[in-house]
Amino acid sequence: MTPEPAVTSGPAGSGVSWVEPAGGIRRRFTTRHGGVSLPPYDSLNLGGSVGDDPAAVTVNRARVAGAAALAPRDVVWMRQVHGSTVTAVTADGPDRPATELAPCDGVVTAASGVGLAVLVADCVPMLAGDPAAGVIAAVHAGRRGAANGIAAAMLEKMTALGAAPAGITVLLGPAICGACYEVPSSMRDEVADALPGSATTTDRGTPGLDLRAGLARQLRAAGVAEVVIDPRCTYAEPSLFSHRRDAPTGRFAGLIWMPR
Repeated sequence: MTPEPAVTSGPAGSGVSWVEPAGGIRRRFTTRHGGVSLPPYDSLNLGGSVGDDPAAVTVNRARVAGAAALAPRDVVWMRQVHGSTVTAVTADGPDRPATELAPCDGVVTAASGVGLAVLVADCVPMLAGDPAAGVIAAVHAGRRGAANGIAAAMLEKMTALGAAPAGITVLLGPAICGACYEVPSSMRDEVADALPGSATTTDRGTPGLDLRAGLARQLRAAGVAEVVIDPRCTYAEPSLFSHRRDAPTGRFAGLIWMPR
């Protein structure tokens, strides 16, 4: 059985929960609370492309960076497109823009003091790290990206920076669960062909998908040392944003970094 992470509350009002693994890598998830965005994005919306006031998003992102003892400039935000592209970044340089990366759904670094953020509101946030190699990754695994191999692309980028699958731990964060993620039967079969283990039946008896189950199976088959699944379902948990439940709505984030 996959062990459940110890999810705890962050500083009062921060809207942050986290899991602290060994080896100097820090991983945290925000909730929808503790920010300044107005409904329907209330209140800690971190998504910059969902219709929220950009000034509010800037304040919210700064609060999350501060809760992690990082400067806002040191958190890398992706412009996610439901694809399977993973980008490597360094501590400084042309691949470290002041706002967001070019379109991609995964980011990897071997630099300490750089926070990697992934935005979600039902899709699967993957936070991966090899503490011995000093390599981390944050990945947005939506249905298309998961089926098109974004987990394998993440491992390829991490190993290129010196990580080894046997040293990598992956945390699959809060996402819509297989009991709630209803899809047409043809879609379920198509995704399951590419991502075995993801087909399921919802609690309504209809075809469904459990992307975390499929991703966990794929990662273990690739030799990943440990896969941990956060048990929270975004659709069922009101403290988290869910696009399927509430659209239009905001985005919460997974954040991973190695302190300087």
